Order: sequence, then C-alpha cells, then structure tokens
Amino acid sequence: MADTMQFDLVSPERSLASVPVREVRLPGSDGDLTAMPGHAPTIVTLRPGMVILVGADGTTSEFAVTGGFAEINQDSVSLLAERGHPREEITQDVYNDMMKDAHRAHRSAKDRREHVGEEVVTAAVKLLGDMQALGTHIGLDPNQSTVPD
Repeated sequence: MADTMQFDLVSPERSLASVPVREVRLPGSDGDLTAMPGHAPTIVTLRPGMVILVGADGTTSEFAVTGGFAEINQDSVSLLAERGHPREEITQDVYNDMMKDAHRAHRSAKDRREHVGEEVVTAAVKLLGDMQALGTHIGLDPNQSTVPD
C-alpha cells in the first residue's frame, strides 16, 4: 500500500490544493472522518468546517470550507467545496461575508417554510450553527456579522 494519496481541493473560484498527503481530515455532514491511503471508496457530503491535510512530510495545512462534497478512493480524495479558503486567508471580514450568506439562507428558509418544508429550515439552522462553530474554532467572532435585512 502507498504511503500517500493525491488530494485535490477546488472551489468555484479556484483550485486551492493539489498535493500528495498521508491523511485528510474532513468535516462530514454525518460526522468527522479521516481518509488515508487504501480507504474504501465513498462520497461524503461536507458541512462547514476545517479540512486538515497531513502532508507526506508530516506538515499540516488547513482549509476552511462552507460545505461541498468529497470523493474518496483508495489513492485519492477529490473535494469540491461550495466555498473554500486556506486558513491563513480567513480574516474577520472574509468570515463575516461567509456568515452573511449563512444568515441569508436561514432567513430564506424560514420565510419559505410552508413551501420548502421543515427539513430545509432545520438544515439552514444547522448550517448557521456550523458556520458559527467554524469561526469560533479559528478564533473569529461570529457575532460581528450582521443579519441581512
């Protein structure tokens, strides 16, 4: 079995990473998980959180994602993020913008509750909570973002 696997992370705006890794830690919507070489093939839905890479040399890299999907195979992980940034790019302003999007989704779901159903509203509440947790985890203040009108 190989010691590393290929990791690719893309968002609609850009390619964020394409590197060999020993492991990838993912914020799965059904719970966190770690993919390593030889992992069983699967597709995972992601929630907002940190994707942590352990490189071939043991160094770690972190990326904040707002959600997306990851395809895991024995020798690779391909992640398509709804929105993604390297950890060092997440300033309070960038995070506030991400929170505004989550607040908008929450408000839209609540306003359209009778058309979209309670499950969509519940998912929007969870998204907002996950986004708040992401900011707190990396030392940013989720209360600085304003709720859009």
